[in-house]
Amino acid sequence: MASSFRHHFEGLLPLALLLLLADCASSIRVDVIRRPSSTPASVPVFREAPAFRNGDGCPSPSTAGGRVDVAMTLDANYLRGTMAAVLSILQHASCPENVTFHFLAARFEPDVLASIRTAFPYLDFRVYRFDSRRVRGRISRSIRQALDQPLNYARIYLADILPPEVRRVIYLDSDIIVVDDIRHLWEVELEGHVVAAPEYCHANFTNYFTDAFWSDATLSSTFDGRQPCYFNTGVMVMDVEMWRSGGYTKMVEDWMGVQKQKRIYHLGSLPPFLLVMAGNIKAVDHRWNQHGLGGDNIEGKCRSLHPGPISLLHWSGKGKPWLRLDSRKPCAVDYLWAPYDLYRSSSPSLEE
Repeated sequence: MASSFRHHFEGLLPLALLLLLADCASSIRVDVIRRPSSTPASVPVFREAPAFRNGDGCPSPSTAGGRVDVAMTLDANYLRGTMAAVLSILQHASCPENVTFHFLAARFEPDVLASIRTAFPYLDFRVYRFDSRRVRGRISRSIRQALDQPLNYARIYLADILPPEVRRVIYLDSDIIVVDDIRHLWEVELEGHVVAAPEYCHANFTNYFTDAFWSDATLSSTFDGRQPCYFNTGVMVMDVEMWRSGGYTKMVEDWMGVQKQKRIYHLGSLPPFLLVMAGNIKAVDHRWNQHGLGGDNIEGKCRSLHPGPISLLHWSGKGKPWLRLDSRKPCAVDYLWAPYDLYRSSSPSLEE
């Protein structure tokens, strides 16, 4: 365990330092390498991450419960975020060699795969192709174009894509940083529910659906017998077997079909999840999704951290930390993301 403690402790040092630096953010400059406009876009170059090893007492990954399965989407546009997320998970895991990553990609891009192998030579990962045609005709236009990308809906099809031996999976968005042992989230008791996630019952749930939905007694009756609360689908523990046997994919698809006929919500893949599961999930401690750090979906203005302990930071919303850092207009919370950035040309420096 000495090895895992060292990794956890070392990971906290830059966070504490950067919290102090955030107060004087105006004195911090982030070097930016700008690509000439004539140069075609390419996959960013990343430096190699340290090799993280298991601490004492780690079970074999082949034993029951020994392996932790994490699913994420893989997109060249968000690759920098994915790399930082993977690094943060490994750095704070007590048994990093027991974590297996399952990446869902709309297409196989050799340069992207090569970047992962270069940055993480010891990483246990698999890549699965997500057929965008499964959702292309089901997607309705939302308030932000990024939410309309087919890959944003891949989480609905995890049970259809992952191999049978994956019975439970943690799904994570690419704009997160984990600052705790991921096994703590993995070991959450689902207690008969198909999904576990932090739940936010103080949020105004009615705002996630249109007046057309609430004024239709047949549609709104779907929440009868439930006490629905908002939850963010960017951090979920899923019982894959139960999702598959319960036909949850079709339930979500059916609501997407209703949306095509009668506009009942404005966001992307979140509302159909809420329609199927809100009020019927296993609630997880809020520390596992400090979300909204990317601001709202329109302007992406800076937001502060919520009070309380933090295990996972989530830049949901329009603003992404790597873009704000490169634009030299970062928010204070973005400096908590920066230590995990493996992008070779993005090292921060201090300016007098």
